[in-house]
Amino acid sequence: MIDIIAKVIIPILGAIVTYMLIPWFKAKTTKEQRDNIYFWVTVAVQAAEMIYNEKGQGKDKKQYVIDFLTSKGIKITMDDLDVLIEAAVKELNIAQGKAAE
Repeated sequence: MIDIIAKVIIPILGAIVTYMLIPWFKAKTTKEQRDNIYFWVTVAVQAAEMIYNEKGQGKDKKQYVIDFLTSKGIKITMDDLDVLIEAAVKELNIAQGKAAE
């Protein structure tokens, strides 16, 4: 049952992020700001994935990313942060999938 839900909901969320939230985020920031923020989000997500590698630690991972970005002086809304985290996690999963092949 969980597999079916994951197979249906994850692609829908990916589509929402891709077609609605990312364009909105781009309209609110400059390219340089987006690149800088996304770089640090990606670094924080990768570190959180290494530190919290057990299942069920999603909240701890997200809090780590928030704390890391705050330490860098990056101010971003939680909605925008969620979008960037999802994008960074998807990118990381794709990279890990390719590395495992």
